[in-house]
Order: sequence, then C-alpha cells, then structure tokens
Amino acid sequence: MKTITLVFGAVYGMLSVILGAFGAHALKKILSVERLESFETGVRYQMYAAFFLLIVGYILKFETKTENWISWLMIFGTILFSFSIYGLSMQDYLGTNLKFLGPITPLGGLLMILSWGMLIFHFAKNRV
Repeated sequence: MKTITLVFGAVYGMLSVILGAFGAHALKKILSVERLESFETGVRYQMYAAFFLLIVGYILKFETKTENWISWLMIFGTILFSFSIYGLSMQDYLGTNLKFLGPITPLGGLLMILSWGMLIFHFAKNRV
C-alpha cells in the first residue's frame, strides 16, 4: 500500500503540473473565466492530494486497515472530485452534457474530508 500511495501521489503531482499548464495556456483561449477558475480548482486540489499522499506515504507504516483507508479515500476522492470538475469545465467546449458529474464532485470532496478525518483520528489514537 505504501508504494501505491507514493505512486498515486507522484502521478497526481505530475498531472497537476501538466493540467495546470494546459489550463493556463490552451484552455485560457477557449473556456470562460468561470469554467477556467473551476478547472484550476480541480488542479489545485489534485496537487493538495499529491502532497498529502506523498507525505502520508512516508509517514504511515500501512499496518492497519485505517492506514490503508486513509490513502484509498484520498486516491478515490481526488479522482471523483478533480476529474469531475475537469469534465464539467470542458463540457461546453466538448459539446457534451456532463451535468451528471455535478453530484460526483461533492462526493469526491466528502471522501477527501474523510481521509483527513481518519488521519487526524490515527494521529490522536497513536499519539504520533
């Protein structure tokens, strides 16, 4: 689980830089200011998740289910949160109705919040 956490952290970080540059250059010309700001929010939270996973990957020993869930919730929460925002931001440009992604974004955010909460619980319980 440690390797999975670190790999996802590194991949999320790399994709955040790529997508951030893509948004700042290519998308700036084709998206409205509001859509571009939403896209950038997805990129920002994906980078936060990258840092979270890299730090947690080095701190935790992944000997318990709680430690594993901390990573899985952040990994899946980021996919649901950030990637649904990317889709919603791009729907006008793609000419596709992706409004079904709207309820997925807060679900992803909830998973990310639960991951942070479990990390707090883990630290408090183990007095790290």
